[in-house]
Amino acid sequence: MNCGEKKSGCGTASEQPADDKLKMFTEDEVLVRRMSDIKHKILVLSGKGGVGKSTVAVNLAVALGMAGMKVGLLDVDFHGPSVPTLLNMQGELLKADNGGGIMPLVTKDGLRVVSLGFALGHSDEAVIWRGPMKMGVIKQLLTEVQWGELDYLVVDFPPGTGDEPLSVAQLIPESDGAVIVTTPQDLSLQDVRKSINFCRHLNIPVLGVIENMSGLLCPHCGKMIEVFKSGGGETMAKEMGVPFLGRIPIDSRIVETSDQGRPFVRRYTDTEASRAFIQAIQPVLHLRNQEKVVSDGVPPTPQTIQEKNMKTLKIAVPMAAGSLCQHFGHCEQFALFDVDTDKKTILKSTTVVPPPHEPGLLPKWLQEQGADVIIAGGMGSRAQELFLGKGIHVVTGASSEDPAKVVGEYLRGELTTGANVCDH
Repeated sequence: MNCGEKKSGCGTASEQPADDKLKMFTEDEVLVRRMSDIKHKILVLSGKGGVGKSTVAVNLAVALGMAGMKVGLLDVDFHGPSVPTLLNMQGELLKADNGGGIMPLVTKDGLRVVSLGFALGHSDEAVIWRGPMKMGVIKQLLTEVQWGELDYLVVDFPPGTGDEPLSVAQLIPESDGAVIVTTPQDLSLQDVRKSINFCRHLNIPVLGVIENMSGLLCPHCGKMIEVFKSGGGETMAKEMGVPFLGRIPIDSRIVETSDQGRPFVRRYTDTEASRAFIQAIQPVLHLRNQEKVVSDGVPPTPQTIQEKNMKTLKIAVPMAAGSLCQHFGHCEQFALFDVDTDKKTILKSTTVVPPPHEPGLLPKWLQEQGADVIIAGGMGSRAQELFLGKGIHVVTGASSEDPAKVVGEYLRGELTTGANVCDH
């Protein structure tokens, strides 16, 4: 076929009909506007199916709700949407509001839920759709669901790293990061490494790895039996340079409550598995604790950090010509201070030279140095997300002064911060 001829199917993107271009532009604008009402978007991924990803996503969402947050849960697994079963919502259907938007279903605990299972009819039906159709449905859900204002949206992804996870990840603007679920076996860990690299290719911060089915909690004696062994997820996370969020043991009551559609973390709060779920959301809650820092540069107080039982901290200050550097990425050295938060004193200080500046490298490097806090003059929002993903508190807007003086003022709660001079 001669593509110089004006025939169907031969047009380039630039030759797209004006109506199609307008439609795409409008959809993208609506998508961004809809997502802007959601403060934090957390992606739950796994390298393979069968690792309990949806169970983890549901219990993390419920645990966030128990912490007083407004939470939404979006299940975008076409071929095995489990959320309706896990929340006892089988047979429910999505409904439109008067304006044509899609309304999430709401549990009695206030969790707002949307699942592809609510739109696919009979639960036994196989979904035999090609990629473009799936992409259209995902975009429609993200564009038309009326979530309202949320503190967190937890997104239960399809397993793997193929077209569907890629489509969802690319359609969700400015996600805060991914929680990656694995089981302890080597076979699962190999696929989880791919998930971590998937996130890195898409510049999605990895909030951490959860090792699910990590030993069996005996219902009779309460001892742990290593069915699939344990510890593989933690070792792998350390090797890959990402946080480890904890181990969820196999507990027969998780199976029981999942089949009943009653979230385990609410039904059996005082159990080892529930405590592990609650511990796993702490870095996610930490994102909310940092909202004030990101928005106006007010630093978290040492007392806030002490709630995590951190009597001693390591504070990093980027330097240029012996003073605090206004643009952390342009610094020549880092001053590292070991401090006592009770006595508000500096115990030890060292000066180190950072590696050549590359995107995403300094957060990982400072995590390896043991940094808990970084105080800078200016830092872009994306860099702040990467530091937070490594568990490092971020303080911006500090002035160009002697680093030891800045750290002393921070410890005493006297640090004055101004505008973030590098907020891009």
